[in-house]
This record gives sequence, C-alpha cells and structure tokens, in this order.
Amino acid sequence: MKTTEPSNIPVNEWEVASTFPAAALDAMRPPAPATAEEIAAVWRLVKIAHGDSHQCRYVADFLLAWWNPSNCGGFDLTELWAVDRAISADMLTVFGLLARISEYPPALDPDLDAEFCTLVRLWRPHLVEGEGA
Repeated sequence: MKTTEPSNIPVNEWEVASTFPAAALDAMRPPAPATAEEIAAVWRLVKIAHGDSHQCRYVADFLLAWWNPSNCGGFDLTELWAVDRAISADMLTVFGLLARISEYPPALDPDLDAEFCTLVRLWRPHLVEGEGA
C-alpha cells in the first residue's frame, strides 16, 4: 500500500502562519507599549484623584480598581456618567491601555506605586489603619 503526503499540510513557518486568521496572529504578538498620551492620561487621572470632590472619588475608584481590585474594590461603570467629558476620555484611554497591556500601574512607571499608595491612604484609609501610615 502506497502512502502519499497530503499537499495541504503547511511545511514551513510562513505557511503555518498564513493558515491562521489575522486576528489570531495579532493576539499572539506582544502588545504595543504604552504611548506617551496613554501615560499622560494615567498621570492626569492620578492628579485628579488626589482632590476631594465627587469626581475625584470616582477617578480614585477607577484607578484603585486597577491597582488592587480585591482589596480596593471594583469600579462602577456608571460613575463615568458623573465625571466631566475630559476625565471620562482619559478614563477610556486608560481602560483601552489596560485591556491591551495587561499590566498593573507600576509596570508603566515605578513612581506610580507610591502615588497609588497615597490614593489608598486618601480614599481607603481603613486599609492602612494600624500600619502607622
């Protein structure tokens, strides 16, 4: 009995890659690094979150839900309705960044860790009581 190799089996990397849908190939590539505009949006939100208005609280909730959701709580998406359009635009920019890079804030900029610790002291003081913070 004679066996023959099927002609539709890819034989090299290019042929294998060409059989995948483009979206699958994109998903296998490393994510693009954060852009200067995305990092600027993060820092604008951090600055806003240091204030004491309702909008500041909503921004802090958003940021802290990214930094440590299990301890700091989640983010209610309807809070986007309660912030100015410029703030919500920055929040959406950061949300897109998070979806793309799958990293915590210090991975973008190590200085963010101290800023987020300050936000915890401001907005979640019960999490640091007894630590001498």
